Amino acid sequence: MPAPPSKDGPRINEDIRVPRVLLIDEHGEKQGVMPTASALEAAEEAGLDLVEVSPNSDPPVCKILDYGKYKFEEQKKKGAARKRQKLVEIKEIKLRPNIDTHDYDVKARAMHRFFEEGDKVKVTLRFRAARNAPPGARMKLLQQVRADFDPVAEGRVRAAHGGPPDDHDPGAAR
Repeated sequence: MPAPPSKDGPRINEDIRVPRVLLIDEHGEKQGVMPTASALEAAEEAGLDLVEVSPNSDPPVCKILDYGKYKFEEQKKKGAARKRQKLVEIKEIKLRPNIDTHDYDVKARAMHRFFEEGDKVKVTLRFRAARNAPPGARMKLLQQVRADFDPVAEGRVRAAHGGPPDDHDPGAAR
């Protein structure tokens, strides 16, 4: 089996070292399997390059075309693909367990906007050591976020929290 192109891009003209190739002419018509030397002659007669477009097939497929124009079109295709792609960002929303309803609504609108833009949202619950939330408040808030955003996020909402369990009593003996 022939080796894939070693340099950047496909092999052209004399770089094609296989004995036989499947030739496609400049009009896109299949000319059949022929020796590489004959294919090179056909390319020279047309004033174009012989370009190996599929090196891994048996025999390799070569096409007669203008290599400079081919590279330019490939570069344009890559640029257009880069322009179309959307980078997904992870946005973070920080909440406290004793958040006011209006403040929660403001954060909820921001989360809706992030989901509409196609981003992911990470919800972080922040606790202060001196003012720990009452037992059950953490899960209640996370379940509220999950209930509010499960339809919008199409099942992509995961609720989790860290820290001691809700039934943890900091004053209890260990």
